[in-house]
Amino acid sequence: MTAAERAVTAVSNAGRRVADGLWPVTQQAVAATVSWQLAVGVIHHHDPIFAPITTLIALNTDRGGRGSNAVRFIVGVLLGLLVADLMVAIFGRGYAAMGSAVLLALLAVLAINGDRLTMAQAGVSAIIVASSGNVAGVNRVQDALLGAAVALVVSQLLFPAHPLALLRRSEAAILAELAHALQLTAQSMSAPRSEPLASNDGALRAVYTELARLGDARDSVAAAVTRTPWWWSGRRAVEREGLAARHLDVLGNSCLSLTRTTAFLTPTEQRQLAPEVRRLAILLGTLAAAPGSNRARQRVADTAIGLARRADTGAGWSAIAMVLFDILVFAGVSSEDAEAILRKETTAVRVAPVPRIPGIFPPNRKKNGSPSR
Repeated sequence: MTAAERAVTAVSNAGRRVADGLWPVTQQAVAATVSWQLAVGVIHHHDPIFAPITTLIALNTDRGGRGSNAVRFIVGVLLGLLVADLMVAIFGRGYAAMGSAVLLALLAVLAINGDRLTMAQAGVSAIIVASSGNVAGVNRVQDALLGAAVALVVSQLLFPAHPLALLRRSEAAILAELAHALQLTAQSMSAPRSEPLASNDGALRAVYTELARLGDARDSVAAAVTRTPWWWSGRRAVEREGLAARHLDVLGNSCLSLTRTTAFLTPTEQRQLAPEVRRLAILLGTLAAAPGSNRARQRVADTAIGLARRADTGAGWSAIAMVLFDILVFAGVSSEDAEAILRKETTAVRVAPVPRIPGIFPPNRKKNGSPSR
């Protein structure tokens, strides 16, 4: 890739990040301003700077985890205040109270859950109380409570994250990275003296980064359907989609296996299989564009049947078959039907309906079925 191409890619990536994050960031800015304005009107005895800070920190995470962030913030502040009060009462003001307050506050959080945000807030509150006194600590608690309340209103009532949209956004990112990796593999296989494994290391690492984010999204979604009343009716749908999302781990490993297998094929075999690998990339790209669309999933299944009918024998085809099987299962084809397709025993299947939350407008509002942001 030339310097100009790298620059264009960097600018394009920056533009995409800004476009993707514009709405959440706008929410954070407005909510922090509202939090500060409310605190100024309610808390008259000091400048309530910690209220907007609390709101901003609570909302500065993936949408499914914003409510939990607010609660963790408050827990940390209260723990730090209580521990520091006790240490000041025992040691008086000084280095002994400061050191023991911070240490015990951090250890208390470790004993509860070990969350880093909670630990940071507990430590900060302990420092404030040990150095400035109890009044400063109480003021910080007031600020934190008000700021967290604003964050909870924004995250749980005004703009609750649609759990299926969160999952499908992560699914789309993984599928897009896998499609990109296989597209690079196909290009390398078509080129003379190709080295597909070495050329795709970066693309495959990006896949595993997105898989880690998917794990975080599953945790956030599980919390959202438990704590947000709007989504209580969607627990079963979220569980079904979560099971499908877990299969992306297997699909990622299959694509990695295919990429490595092609590195050991002869140049002739690589050129012969390159079109099939490119077709797999197209299937993954179709799913990435509309992970919540029944129509897209059915189109992928129908296309996969045609690809399976052309399958031959050999190491390269075995790796292709593994990827094809995992694509079919993610698309909603049962394992039995997917196996029948690969054995060329069937020419038509129906994918399972995509999970929806009853009574709620589906998250893929665009005509092409891609998830809304």
